[in-house]
Amino acid sequence: MSLTHFSLFTGIGDLDLAAEMAGFTTVGQCEFADYPTKVLEKHWPNVPRWRDVRDVTRDSVRKRTGGDKITVVSGGFPCQPFSIAGEKRGTDDERYLWPEMCRIISQLKPTWVLGENVANFVNMALEQTCIDLESSGYEVQPVIIPACAVNAPHQRKRVFIIGHISDTECNGHQGLERLQQDVRTIEERRASALRAVTKLFDDVDWKKRAVESGFLGGNNGILNRVDRLKCLGNAVVPQQAYPIFKAIAEIERS
Repeated sequence: MSLTHFSLFTGIGDLDLAAEMAGFTTVGQCEFADYPTKVLEKHWPNVPRWRDVRDVTRDSVRKRTGGDKITVVSGGFPCQPFSIAGEKRGTDDERYLWPEMCRIISQLKPTWVLGENVANFVNMALEQTCIDLESSGYEVQPVIIPACAVNAPHQRKRVFIIGHISDTECNGHQGLERLQQDVRTIEERRASALRAVTKLFDDVDWKKRAVESGFLGGNNGILNRVDRLKCLGNAVVPQQAYPIFKAIAEIERS
């Protein structure tokens, strides 16, 4: 069967990479910023692309993708309203774009939804997001996965909001239960992974490394360095989302 993926707030395609690693075909992307759009144009030259999330509608998606049903809609909607590094204005921030993603989900009715944001989102807007998805007809399960759980040398905690359509035809409850089994496997790895990454940080003289690497400033000659750092800062490690996409693919194929 064909497994299709449509990404919102695509960035440099981190969730797209995770989806394709699990066997999905990306059929559409939406990214506002210029530099990450150039990255997407290079690596996904034939994928239809929207620049403004407000322009993503059921009719435009059907027309440009040629398909009527999408397996997964994913989106790392802007984290600035919730990041501990920002002003934490939450839903009052003009960059709060979850309502647009929810609108698109309600129109497209994908079988699965995967939202992503920073860990502090749990404290500020997760409850309302789950209510919104449930009101749109989805069973919902959030989970926090740190990058160190997939062997990255840093914590980088991210919350993933997983939704499965809950009508009787798709049997949403059973599908979500199967996915939860895979999520529990990831959860079991978190404690040991966090201990390992904490020890790594304790063992390294980061101040010395920062001076040696030029991390504290200076032009290192890398083209578009600031844009690249910003893109990486907004992205997730693809392997964080891969187990979720893999579990969804296995459920759909069975």
